[in-house]
Amino acid sequence: MTPGPNVVVGDDGLARPAWAAADPLLRDYYDTEWGMPVTDEHGVYERISLEGFQAGLSWATILRKRPAFRAAFSDFVPDKVAAFGDADVERLMADAGIVRNRKKIEAAIGNARATVALREEMGLAKLVWSFRPEDTPRPVRFDEIPTKSAESIALSKELRRRGFAFVGPTTMYALMEAIGIVDTHLLGSHRRGSSGIWAV
Repeated sequence: MTPGPNVVVGDDGLARPAWAAADPLLRDYYDTEWGMPVTDEHGVYERISLEGFQAGLSWATILRKRPAFRAAFSDFVPDKVAAFGDADVERLMADAGIVRNRKKIEAAIGNARATVALREEMGLAKLVWSFRPEDTPRPVRFDEIPTKSAESIALSKELRRRGFAFVGPTTMYALMEAIGIVDTHLLGSHRRGSSGIWAV
């Protein structure tokens, strides 16, 4: 397939969207992680947390801080984060390695507690994946990629109903892209269809 207008062919001969073509960190994330299926509680909770911290910021900023986030949040193990108290909030607010936003920090802790509570029913990962749509976008250009969908709106409402915060429809669509629920790789990208969830 001929690369589209928003795809850049790298020196390795592989086509990627412009956002993943230059920065080595973003390029590696795109090539190895973004859009691949994440179906376990721990993985989904971590990504919900990071997507929440990303709100209003660039993903590159969050990705660069991810090691510090993991250290600060006990590797995003839900049971450990759910046990955080006021002293932990203050510790996190003093940690220059992460995004020091009190509401986002408190949301990550509250979301851990909500994640633990969900185990009595279907569990976080199964709940999130239950909002997988019947089809996925097939964008040629970057401006054809949605920023939210009926499913991300419904997922946002359901998570909020269950006590989650910083899970708006746009944030949840970004989550769905990141963990493979939808495939928004450009049709000219070497990663299109690589999740095994969707046909090219």
